[in-house]
Amino acid sequence: QVQLVQSGGGLVQAGGSLRLSCEASNRAFNPYVLGWFRQAPGKEREFVAAINARGDTTSYSDSVRGRFTISRDNTKNTMYLQMNDLKPEDTAIYYCGRASGADYYKIIFTPENYDAWGRGSQVTVSS
Repeated sequence: QVQLVQSGGGLVQAGGSLRLSCEASNRAFNPYVLGWFRQAPGKEREFVAAINARGDTTSYSDSVRGRFTISRDNTKNTMYLQMNDLKPEDTAIYYCGRASGADYYKIIFTPENYDAWGRGSQVTVSS
């Protein structure tokens, strides 16, 4: 069973940057679509970004496009989320996930299509 171990996150002022990492415990990582979601207090988990298995197709929510960059290094079984120009509304717990399914654009936006999750990383942006 795959385990996704997250690192990064923390407290930063508005306009600052943070990088999140998500490392898989075994090789059950490379063939899969991966994604990042976030959940703020009192809100549902929402899609942030996704990347296909080869790493040559990425997708972003409108709220983060142009500020966040998702990437992966399949040789290290690790995915990243570089977050720049952070805003207070980015404050949330961020989760990495592994998607199950073959049709990239059908599966990436819905949390129910992900079969493994990291434990979450708190990101707090102060104004």
